[in-house]
Order: sequence, then C-alpha cells, then structure tokens
Amino acid sequence: MNLDRLETEQRNPNSQNLDLLSAYDIVSVIQREDEKVAVAVRGALPAIGTAVDWIAKALREGGRLFYIGAGTSGRLGILDAAECPPTFSTPPELVQGLIAGGTAAIFQAVEGAEDNPLLAEADLKERVLAPGDVVVGLAASGRTPYVVGGLKYANALGCRTIAVVCASDSELSGVAGLTIAVPVGPEVIAGSTRMKAGTAQKMVLNMLSTASMVKIGKTYGNLMIDVKASNAKLAARVHRMVRDATGAGEKEADEALEKSAGSAKVAIVMLLAGITAEQALCCIEAARGSVRHALELAVQKPESTR
Repeated sequence: MNLDRLETEQRNPNSQNLDLLSAYDIVSVIQREDEKVAVAVRGALPAIGTAVDWIAKALREGGRLFYIGAGTSGRLGILDAAECPPTFSTPPELVQGLIAGGTAAIFQAVEGAEDNPLLAEADLKERVLAPGDVVVGLAASGRTPYVVGGLKYANALGCRTIAVVCASDSELSGVAGLTIAVPVGPEVIAGSTRMKAGTAQKMVLNMLSTASMVKIGKTYGNLMIDVKASNAKLAARVHRMVRDATGAGEKEADEALEKSAGSAKVAIVMLLAGITAEQALCCIEAARGSVRHALELAVQKPESTR
C-alpha cells in the first residue's frame, strides 16, 4: 500500500497550525485528540474479548503468548510482556515480546529491520514457536513487513494469530486469524504513531494480558494474588491483600503468610477454608491455580483437605 494512502500517515486538520500555538494550546490539541482513543478502543471490544478467550485457552493448555512488532509497537509488546512476571508470577517465557532488530532496537532504531519479513520468522524459530502458542502482531499501519512475515509463519505452524492495528482496512487483516482494529485517525504530528496509535495499542495490550491472567486464575476478585513480594511495597501489598480477602487481623495474616512462605494465594485459602498450608497448596494445585476453585474444592472434599 502507498504510504500516502495510509490512515496513520494523513495530516490532522486539527493540528495543522500547531507551531503557531502557545504551549497550553498545543497540549490542549493533543489532549482532545487523545480523548478519541478510548472511544476507538471501545469499538474493538468484541474482537478483544475473542482474543482473550484464545489466549487464556492457549495458556491453560501449556501454550505461550508472543507479541511481535517494530518500533513503538514492538517496544509496547516488550513492556507488556515484561510486566507479567512481577505482577502475576508468570515464568518469563510465558509471555514474550519480540521487536524487529532485536534488543538494540528497544533503545535505538535499527535501520531496515522492520522491512524484512523473514526476520520475524527467524526470531520466532529461535524461541521454538509451537502450534499451541498465540502470536499477536502489533502494527499501527497494519502493513509492517516484519509483522506480516511473523504472522504468516505462525499461521503455517497452526498457531492462533491476532493483529492489533490502528487502520480500518489493513494488509494484516488478511493475514491474521483475528484482527483488533482501533482506527484512531491522523496523529497530531503526522505519522507519529507513538502518540494516539501507541496509546491505543497500550490500552489493548493491557486488556489482553490482564484479562487473560484473570481467566487463568491469577487474581481473586480484583486482587493480584500472584504478585511477587520482591520489595517492601509489594510485601505490604501482599499482607493487605490477605487481610482484605479474608477479613483477618494483622497478626492472623502475619501467621498465615509465614506458614505459606509468603504466598498470598495459600494464605487466603488457609484462612477462608480453615485448613493447613499444605492442604491449601494441594487444593490450589488441583484447581490449576484458581483460588476461587480451590476454595470450592476445600468445601467439596473435606476428607482430603482437613
């Protein structure tokens, strides 16, 4: 597709005199344009929900989630992947972000990397992509060769493929098994897709990873019960979560966390079901990590847990 015809490359009529405005008026223009992003994302919710179902099913069955992209899109995928281990205690390989040009491209553009469709195939082969994995291609324009090549390779293996684009009609729509299209319109700075398009992609990625983790039991209600207490702030959060979830006092929560080796999940099941740490852990493992299901098991099979 000719770049002149891409939605992401068009000039925005609302910002054509941007360099004549005061600082306040410039940021006001940016803010008004940003308001359009949430509306555009709302229109993509049905596709986002389907994507979450695909991803959660894959993760439950031993698959992995890959984000692939170039430039801003690639960096956003890496950011979302990097947040999963500390937030949900997932192994680093469960959610992975790949960027055209490799690690160096996270900090500085690698010329020509995004234009090579074979690079993504090589990157995915290096990670031993398998049919049970899901590959999410991120491309504001919906045409980045690196992403197109990666999704085509994933399709050939039988993987589920998802495209997140900011164009209403894109090349990737014909490649991906599912397209999440969030057309946010021309940027304040023409072609600067780190702005509205980047914000839209970040919002979609937040939904994909968070909702998928909720579906596989990484939360109890809205509590991030699998968080790693790797610093004082997170240790305090774990303690507060146990108290909030169970109604326990500080001393009781302290004792439960000590017996559970600091696991909020185990401590919560212990306190709510009135069982030992070992029994709580057995229930959680039988429930494949879901606290709510573990509590149901503890009630259903008291002879094996009490």
